[in-house]
Amino acid sequence: MGNCQAEALRLVLDAVPGRPYRTVRTPPVHELAATDLPYLEALLARTSVLACQPIRPDYRDLPIGTGQLAARLPRSATMVRWPVIRYAGLYPFQVIVRHPADRSVVPPAVPYHDLRTIVAARDGRTPEAPWDVDVSAAQIVAAAEASRAELARREQRDTDVGVSDVLMRFGADAAHTINHPGNSVLVELGRRILASQGVAAPVPAPPRTLLRSVHAPLEARVLEALRIDAAPRACWTTELGPLSPQDVHATQMRWYADNPAYIELALQRHAAAAELLGLTGRRVRR
Repeated sequence: MGNCQAEALRLVLDAVPGRPYRTVRTPPVHELAATDLPYLEALLARTSVLACQPIRPDYRDLPIGTGQLAARLPRSATMVRWPVIRYAGLYPFQVIVRHPADRSVVPPAVPYHDLRTIVAARDGRTPEAPWDVDVSAAQIVAAAEASRAELARREQRDTDVGVSDVLMRFGADAAHTINHPGNSVLVELGRRILASQGVAAPVPAPPRTLLRSVHAPLEARVLEALRIDAAPRACWTTELGPLSPQDVHATQMRWYADNPAYIELALQRHAAAAELLGLTGRRVRR
C-alpha cells in the first residue's frame, strides 16, 4: 500500500514466475474514502505480508497510518515497509509543494514546481522574461547527493528495505520525475522485498515502462555533471502530448500570480535545495 508507486511495485512483484504468493491491487491511499474501510479491513484480516510505504497516522482523517494498518493484520502476518521514493538527482530544480489547507492542489500543465519558476515569480518577473539559471557541475552533483542522502535518511528512519544506494547506478532510468522511479529501481526494490521475506526468485524486467504518465525534461548539463551516458530530453512528455519547458514555465507563472502562497511554501520547504543550486543569489541565463 502507498501512493502511485505501490501499484507499479505490485505489477513488478506480480510478474515473478512461480511466485509463492498472490498480490492484491489496492487504490493509492490518497484515493481511499471511509466507504472503503470495511473492504480494507477484510483484506487485511487475510493478509500474510503487507508491503507498505510509511503513512502518517489518521492520514486524511482515516485510520490508515502504517501502524494502524499493522494493528489490523493477523498475528502471523508480517509487514515490510518500503520508502516513498523521491529523487531529484536528474531534475535538480523540480520540487513538490503541498498546501496544508488542500494537499491535493497541484500547479497547471504538469503536477510539479520548478525552483527557477518559483524564484522568477517571487522576483516579479514576467512569464516571457529569462528564467533559467547558470549552475555548475559541482552544484548539480551536490544536489543529487543531497537528494539521495535525504532518501537514505528516511529509509533508515522509517523503512525495512531501501533503494537509495542504487539510484546513481541506474543513471537516466533512475527516475522519470522526482517521484516516478524507473523500472530498474522498481525491479531492485521488488528483489529486496522478496529477499526480506526469504523468497529467492528472479524478478523480470517489466515489458513496458511503469509510472510513465509524465517524463520531465532531462538536461544535457545534468547528464554531463553526473557522468550519465544518455540522450537529453528537451520537452515534457505527458499523456496529452509534449510540452516545452517555456510553456510550462509561462503557464505556472500566471498560476502563481493567483496563488502566491505556493511561492513562500516552496522557498521554505526547499530552502536547502535552492541554496545548493545558487538560487538565493540567482544568475539568470540570457
